[in-house]
Amino acid sequence: MQEISQELLHNLSSQDKQTFLSTLGELIEQIDEAQKDFVGLKSLFEGVLEVLPQAVWVLNESNEFFYYNSQAYKISKILENILPIKDSLEVEFERNFYLLQSSIVGDKQVITATNITDQKRQERLASMGQVSAHLAHEIRNPVGSISLLSSALLKRVDVGSKSMVYEIKKAIYRVESIIKATLMFSKGVMPQKAFHSLESIQENTQEILNYTNCTKPYRLDFDFPKEAQIWCDIDLLVIVLQNFLSNAIDAIEEGECEEGEIKIAYKEDEQSYIFAISDNGKEIKDSSILFEPFKTTKLKGTGLGLALCKQIIEAHEGSIEFLTFPKTFILKISK
Repeated sequence: MQEISQELLHNLSSQDKQTFLSTLGELIEQIDEAQKDFVGLKSLFEGVLEVLPQAVWVLNESNEFFYYNSQAYKISKILENILPIKDSLEVEFERNFYLLQSSIVGDKQVITATNITDQKRQERLASMGQVSAHLAHEIRNPVGSISLLSSALLKRVDVGSKSMVYEIKKAIYRVESIIKATLMFSKGVMPQKAFHSLESIQENTQEILNYTNCTKPYRLDFDFPKEAQIWCDIDLLVIVLQNFLSNAIDAIEEGECEEGEIKIAYKEDEQSYIFAISDNGKEIKDSSILFEPFKTTKLKGTGLGLALCKQIIEAHEGSIEFLTFPKTFILKISK
């Protein structure tokens, strides 16, 4: 064949050879352009797969990896012992939930893994919220009756027994606070705003001290400017400040300090009213779950307190920030 080709080329005229070479050159240029387009499309395809939030694997007929993106590489062990995959499958892997889906393209199998942890969390929180709200409704009436009876009992017992009744009332107050927080969290909050003085906010916040116990001495300092007023729902804001105050007292109780120090300071700027709450009690080890509903870093608690505080502050178009050192919560409420 090569000899025939050589003979054909030898017999071509000069003009035919020139035409042949020109055509051959154009063909080579077209092949080069096609190769560049292929490389460009391949890079684009791989780039698209890399920016996808899903993990993507491509397997050949022997279930060997033909291609995978960086997301797939991070969780590559998720496919161990579950191949082959048909249609879809939910898998828990390293404390996350993934939806695995499979499809056949030609002689290849394409598998994707989508992180559905947040979706699962929302479903779980919705279920827990419904159960908690139902229990709160069921508990509220008998607790209310006990509260009324304890108030009546306080008027009838002798002086030596009054301390026990006071302890009962403190326990009831704590239960009522949990019920109130649960119902508010499940229903949501709608602030009814008006101007209120910091003095009245402080007075209402301090009422919780009548219902809290601490075996250690502590000093509480309200650094509030006189005659200042803020635009807020005072009932909701007091719930927030009381919750942080209660948490600070619990932290002092659980901490290593001999004497507790709690400070609630106030300032404002052009956009926000700002509260800073700090204490020298037990440090917070895992700040990532602070505002997670039904999770708590305390020895006691439901895990709804800070979640409700976040909901209330956000309803005031504000935010909460946690500073590790010194341990401080910064509350901002929009003006």
